[in-house]
Amino acid sequence: MNKRIALITPTYRGDLAQFELLCESIDLRLSGYERHYVIVNDDDMPLFAKFSTGRRIILPCSRFLPRWLRPAPRFLLRNGRRVWWSFRSRPVHGWHVQQIIKIAAALQFPQERFCIVDSDNVIMRNFDIGAYAGGPRAPLYVARGAIAADAPLHAKWTGNCDRLLGQPATAFPADDYIGNLIVWDKSALRDMTRAIQAATGVDWFLALCRTRSFSEYLLYGHFVRSSPEHRAAHDIVTRSLAVAYWDAEPLDRERLAALVARAPSSKIALCVESFSHTPIEAIREVAGLARPDALPPSSRFAGGAAA
Repeated sequence: MNKRIALITPTYRGDLAQFELLCESIDLRLSGYERHYVIVNDDDMPLFAKFSTGRRIILPCSRFLPRWLRPAPRFLLRNGRRVWWSFRSRPVHGWHVQQIIKIAAALQFPQERFCIVDSDNVIMRNFDIGAYAGGPRAPLYVARGAIAADAPLHAKWTGNCDRLLGQPATAFPADDYIGNLIVWDKSALRDMTRAIQAATGVDWFLALCRTRSFSEYLLYGHFVRSSPEHRAAHDIVTRSLAVAYWDAEPLDRERLAALVARAPSSKIALCVESFSHTPIEAIREVAGLARPDALPPSSRFAGGAAA
């Protein structure tokens, strides 16, 4: 019997347009999941309420945070992002909270498997996520040897994973587990948080707040690969489901179309990081989700081919 699958998307008002496009693409092209859980800041709930449907549930982030971690007032925003504070750790920025919430939410929801779909993704092709992720063994995405010892962020995150999990130092080049449409198994997550608590001597939530520089995907990947039990319950996959653009320079429609055209058919999603400020309508066109009557004939053809 296949495992039950749910989608998890943490987001905020700054990504509202990207999130709307994601929802359109999920509703049109993604199947095989029970629920799409969307987690937003409490004061963003009214902005996202319209996206609530039978399978899509909008939830406040306070449901998943401990009482000792509180959001700072909105006038203290940093680069448009919220800051959370407590007397137990240094202030935690919004993107750190989103990372932690993914773990906390997956531990609370009733499904056994979770696909994390950040709001800057768009589904380009029809895809059954249940067939991909619901089998006896969960897929574990790995980019082998992709992290060099001098990688400015990833190397530090890797070292912090070792410390948080109580593992020996990882040799470089190290494997990378960061990607898009990443699948987690609840039993592995549960044991991962127990390992963090055993290694650090504090609650896993506090340990992550005090660490700050970490990757939730690296944590999961390192834990699974170090656990014979959970390693046996996963299948290694080396092809990401998404074609991704991680740079800050915005893309125009032509460069987006070229990016998608080079992607193999196994890529079912397009991820364009929101900080690139690539126009949403360009992403919509290339993903084949623009309104046909709003496009010239050449654009209709390019958009349909990308899908």
